[in-house]
Amino acid sequence: MAISRAQLVKELEPGLNALFGLEYKQYENQHAEIYTTESSDRAFEEEVMLSGFANAQVKAEGSGVSFDQAQETFTARYTHETVALAFSITEEAIEDNLYDRIASRYTKALARSMSNAKQVKAVEPLIQGLPSTDNFDSGDGVALFSTAHPTIAGTYKNTLSTQSDLNETSLEQSLIDIAAMTDERGLRIAARGVKMIIPSQLQFTAERLMKSAKSWNCR
Repeated sequence: MAISRAQLVKELEPGLNALFGLEYKQYENQHAEIYTTESSDRAFEEEVMLSGFANAQVKAEGSGVSFDQAQETFTARYTHETVALAFSITEEAIEDNLYDRIASRYTKALARSMSNAKQVKAVEPLIQGLPSTDNFDSGDGVALFSTAHPTIAGTYKNTLSTQSDLNETSLEQSLIDIAAMTDERGLRIAARGVKMIIPSQLQFTAERLMKSAKSWNCR
């Protein structure tokens, strides 16, 4: 339905001092801090997880060498979505407006809505992949954050065994668990925690923890 003069009554009358409400600052490109962005012209993209080889074994003199097999393990598919929004304005609303180039103003508002949608969509996997929600599975078929991600060598976890609020103990354990991660065949990988992604409610808790970590590293 088009925006008409009925929605813009005050902009049709003399005496209006200011228009406001569409000039807020906004968070820009928060998703770029979390994801690597790639372009595509297909309906979907797939990525295949490969396994390497297990740990090499000692070979006794004169005996044959052991053989191992590499293989594909799972496939992750990314199906693209179209996000869209539009508006229309009656000719009369544009012609009779006394104060504003209304189409230009609402075009900026539309761009803000599209940008916000991108940021909201970007964090959905993180929110829906938590053990408490479990509405977003990773390529291996289990919740994104799980204590039992299946591999050829067994299972691994990328969340705490017992869920905990953000504090010094839980942060330390998370970093320990990250450093202990292995690949599909159980070989240790050089993983370390590099970024903390938190809701705004925990910003001051995270700030205190980071200050504490810096103080500890200086001693």
